[in-house]
Amino acid sequence: MPRGDKGAYTDKQKRQAEHIEEGYEDRGVSKKEAESRAWATVNASDGGGKKSGSGRGKKTNQAPAKKGGKKGGAASAKRSAAAKSASAKKAAKTRATKKAARSTAAKKGAKKRAAKKG
Repeated sequence: MPRGDKGAYTDKQKRQAEHIEEGYEDRGVSKKEAESRAWATVNASDGGGKKSGSGRGKKTNQAPAKKGGKKGGAASAKRSAAAKSASAKKAAKTRATKKAARSTAAKKGAKKRAAKKG
């Protein structure tokens, strides 16, 4: 079987690859790259083409199919870059403040323990 031959794939796998390919093309990926990514996703989920025969099948791994794509309803997708940046800066400042507070509390606790001993 020549390299790239899709004869070992089931009709379902071919439909899946076609659907995935269309999704990539809708997002602006070139036709060739979209096809490559689509078949890579099908291979990752099914481990290649399916062979006929009872008991020879393996479970499909759904993780590669769920990994990519746009998150249509995600709040972060609707926020501007400036809003995301501001939020990240605020979070970093909060973490730094809490870290400093923990450090100060640890020092006070150490002083109390030292005073009790001595």
